[in-house]
This record gives sequence, C-alpha cells and structure tokens, in this order.
Amino acid sequence: MSDNCEGKRSWPELVGARGDVAEATIERENSRVDAIVIRVGTNVTGDFRCDRVWVRVNSNGVVVQTPSIG
Repeated sequence: MSDNCEGKRSWPELVGARGDVAEATIERENSRVDAIVIRVGTNVTGDFRCDRVWVRVNSNGVVVQTPSIG
C-alpha cells in the first residue's frame, strides 16, 4: 500500500454490513475516496489508486472482505 494515501485506508468493521451502507460510510469517513460496490469474484483493474475502495459483496449484498484503498 502506498504511503502517499491520506485519510482512513481500511474498514474491517464493515465486513457483514450491507454494501450500500459500507459505501456511504467509507465515503463519509474519507472524502478523498470513491467506494465502488462489486460482487466478490468480479475482475477489477490491478492498478493501485489512493482514491478508490473496492467494496466486495456477496449475492445478498453483504460485505465479505475488508474494504481498503487500492
């Protein structure tokens, strides 16, 4: 993880939360990032970005992995 990223970087407390709630919480707690809700297993770009957080959810829309900057 890059040391150049500012603000909160990881949200382990959101595992088990609804994806839409996690998205809003992340963007409220770090206004520099865009939280993007995706289904677990979805292919995503491999580049690292300080302004992006993937929020991986299961088929029920529940967060299944710790969202973090990347």
